[in-house]
Amino acid sequence: MMMGEEMETTRHVICMVSDFFYPNVGGVEEHIFQLSQCLLARGHKVIVLTHVYGDRKGIRYMTNGLKVYYLPLQTFYNQSVLPTFITSIPLLRNIFLRERVAIVHGHSAFSTMAHEAMNLARAMGLKSVFTDHSLFGFADLSAIVTNNFLALSLADVNHCICVSYVGKENTVLRANVEQEKVSVIPNALDTQLFKPDLSKRPKDKINIIVMSRLQYRKGVDLQPDIIRNICQRYPHVNFIIGGDGPKRSLLEEVRDEVGDHRLCLLGAVPHGRVHSVLVQGHIFLNTSLTEAFCIAICEAVCSGLQVVSTNVGGIPEVLPSHLIHLAHPNVASLTQKLELAIRLEETGERVGPWEMHQEVKNTYLWSDVMRRTELVYSKVQQEESSADLVHRIPRYKKCGLVAGWFMMFLVTLQFLLLKICDRLWPIEDIDVAPSFPKTKRQKECGLEERGAVNNGGREPYWLRRNGGNLRPRQAQELQDGLS
Repeated sequence: MMMGEEMETTRHVICMVSDFFYPNVGGVEEHIFQLSQCLLARGHKVIVLTHVYGDRKGIRYMTNGLKVYYLPLQTFYNQSVLPTFITSIPLLRNIFLRERVAIVHGHSAFSTMAHEAMNLARAMGLKSVFTDHSLFGFADLSAIVTNNFLALSLADVNHCICVSYVGKENTVLRANVEQEKVSVIPNALDTQLFKPDLSKRPKDKINIIVMSRLQYRKGVDLQPDIIRNICQRYPHVNFIIGGDGPKRSLLEEVRDEVGDHRLCLLGAVPHGRVHSVLVQGHIFLNTSLTEAFCIAICEAVCSGLQVVSTNVGGIPEVLPSHLIHLAHPNVASLTQKLELAIRLEETGERVGPWEMHQEVKNTYLWSDVMRRTELVYSKVQQEESSADLVHRIPRYKKCGLVAGWFMMFLVTLQFLLLKICDRLWPIEDIDVAPSFPKTKRQKECGLEERGAVNNGGREPYWLRRNGGNLRPRQAQELQDGLS
């Protein structure tokens, strides 16, 4: 059977894992949600794992039956849980078995929960896929620590996805991953939502929009001087900034200097309101110091805004040169490009908003991202994998003497804890979670479910660990879930 044919007849059971998800706002959160929705519409089963957000705990259902587990794990730093690789084993194991997960898909190098879930998946004989949404350096201390941690995590992953070719090169170098195991699948946006609306723009002034997390790597430290320079030279130019983060205080100081009418701080903006903010502006400013893709500039162009952005990472790959003004990541260069965009706006020599929308509306589509991700899932499902220590431990030797031996010890301890969990919480006593009712699309395609009950022709984890025995009630639940 060809891969394309199998993709039409196989229903994958996918577990998306990340510390960053709704109600948090950001590119990773939006990517996980939109990709999950497309996969659900395609007929696959998708669940999401994240940690608690305030009073959002337990199991919640989102659009189209997307099941989200808000696990009782407290954050440690920057919305990520404390990395232990041990304490979360019983909880994650229970969820993987209840949902018959076949593929664990982790998102973001900053998410410790994603790395722990992918590592546990490999210990249970499941497949793991990782999507890297960010770029890192190689010189500073934080980058060195992050790169070493990422190399340990990806040593045993089945496949990696990067959102740009620069991101792929970066991941291959810093995580020591084989190029054959890395695919490039860009981000996407719903072009039906992001359309120009010239009636919302003021005609007597020019608004510059900024939408990003207010943190160091987004270049927020550059923005105060840029705002001061532009506001001093152009009385009719104002700034609207959406987003929140540790650098917000810098912008609040500038707001006190130039006035609320010149600089408006919106705070965190839900993705559903991003378009309503973009259409109020004429120019979009991105000051990122490192960026793998930056879907925000695509949303801005699709909404008819001129874009001024730093020339870093994968940004030059995203848009053609006539739709973006690229600048060096410093105040002088960004100010110069902003002044150019302001003059083009005043003279009307810029590319028309609807012409910009027409040019990019079919470039980054979620349907394309979903199909290419399906190919990755089908590829990893056909790979032979083993949860035995004799096959897993050698993969960590390339991580270095100290780190490699530490990881081998951790993997061995993980294997022993799984054995203990099998004794304390036998697999036959874990109820199978009922799947969401089949969609019309799924019934039309006649998709065959490939979860832990049909893991690439191999015996599933819970059958291997239980000697192939099932209680009658468990067997009936399993049959009901597949019918």
